[in-house]
Amino acid sequence: MSGMTIPNMRRLRLSCVVPVLILIAACNPFAPEFDDSIGTNDSILGDVRTVDGVYQNVRYAYTFKDTTIYGQLLHPDYSFVFRDYERGVDVSWGRNEEMRITHELFRNVQRVDLVWNNIVALTSDSTNTNSVVSRNFNLTFTFNPTDVVRVDGFATLTLTRGGSSDAWQIVRWRDESNF
Repeated sequence: MSGMTIPNMRRLRLSCVVPVLILIAACNPFAPEFDDSIGTNDSILGDVRTVDGVYQNVRYAYTFKDTTIYGQLLHPDYSFVFRDYERGVDVSWGRNEEMRITHELFRNVQRVDLVWNNIVALTSDSTNTNSVVSRNFNLTFTFNPTDVVRVDGFATLTLTRGGSSDAWQIVRWRDESNF
């Protein structure tokens, strides 16, 4: 290579570098190709015309801290109920309070993990417009790396459906957890 001139060395370097740059640009792992195999009807949300779809959307709402999706699952007459064992009474609140509490919770946690486990009991009325589902769950709130709260228990959801959409909505949530 001692007979090569500086312009020839630059051309040689450039002729080696350009194909490498083209190869890197074509295989950029930070800009993957758009996946258009997902159809327009596919969604990561569940179909709220099914009971399982309601549970899937509650999980989605908690995972992504999405009060818009969560609010759509709650019936206007919604109530949340839990047992205060220290006082020996049931405590409840309505939809507006639930949305305010959930909004504040989502704002103050870094992460929420909800796992729905087995359905323990399921009853429906003869018209299939009301259903009561008891299901156990594991719920983890990560406020920061040193402040993690785990809640295990059962949730009994009373679901109702009606209207033109035929979507299920939660009209009552009874929490029976260790929290």
